[in-house]
Amino acid sequence: MDWIREHSRGILLCLAIALPSWFLGQAFPIVGGPVIGILLGMIVTLLIRDKSALNAGIGFVSKKVLQYAVILLGFGLNLSVVLETGRQSLPIIAVTIATSLVLAFALSRAFHIPGKIATLIGVGSSICGGSAIAATAPVIDADDEQVAQAISVIFLFNLIAALIFPTLGNLIGFAHGSEAFGIFAGTAVNDTSSVTATASVWDSMHHLGSATLDKAVTVKLTRTLAIIPITLVLALHRARREQNEDNSFNFKRAFPMFILYFVIASLITTVCVHFGVDAAVFNPLKTLSKFFIVLAMSAIGLNTDIVKLVKSGGKPILLGFCCWVGIAAMSLLMQHLTGLW
Repeated sequence: MDWIREHSRGILLCLAIALPSWFLGQAFPIVGGPVIGILLGMIVTLLIRDKSALNAGIGFVSKKVLQYAVILLGFGLNLSVVLETGRQSLPIIAVTIATSLVLAFALSRAFHIPGKIATLIGVGSSICGGSAIAATAPVIDADDEQVAQAISVIFLFNLIAALIFPTLGNLIGFAHGSEAFGIFAGTAVNDTSSVTATASVWDSMHHLGSATLDKAVTVKLTRTLAIIPITLVLALHRARREQNEDNSFNFKRAFPMFILYFVIASLITTVCVHFGVDAAVFNPLKTLSKFFIVLAMSAIGLNTDIVKLVKSGGKPILLGFCCWVGIAAMSLLMQHLTGLW
């Protein structure tokens, strides 16, 4: 009862923001519920004079619910199908991820950008936008303002990609088929909603039904698997650094349990589908995962100073731009080298 009394007000406030954000995100998928949740949270927090009674619930949502969202994300991954249909794009995915991470590391040093923000932008750009940021933030102990900064940067270039990539595809000579542009959209656009928007526009332009969308989403799901090794490497690095500081090795920090549960959820889906269970059975859990991300982003918005975010946004946006351009260019180059385009 004490826990409920302490946390209920903050959780209810997050829900009050997340619900309209969720429906607005459905209506405007190119923006998406997570971004709307952060923006509404930042606006609402300006109107609250004293958040002391709300902080416990907001903190629970921004930390724990974010981890629950990542765990449930695993139920959307049938590993055998993703790897079988996405293996054609695996070399491109690996190179684009490496490009983004290297650029994020190098440019964070050159521009003097805090390492945690650079890591979140690099991972979010290269893997799967908000979901990757949600998985990485607890591992590197990023605060809510850093998460909001990274999500805002990712959103900006998602929006630009969805608006210009279909036209760019025509200009650079993609064939009117679905495969090459589907791989490009799946590797060069960050968030699932923006991948969907970009591929759907191409399908509409060239009367392809949903062929490009299907290819792009499969590639995007294959990228999502990179959450596992990336977060484990980051966690191991953090644990080693802390060991050097206090001479103790924290096993849980090295192997975050919510990532393990994410893997288990993926394996459950894979085994069940293999034995004849309809994959649609897991759709409610996938939807709940997406809502939990919106809910957590609403809490993160409540903990974010919008004035500070705007003032400090220049260098992270430049970093995000460099990662975005690097990924898009490398995706095109790899498709050319492998004969897909």
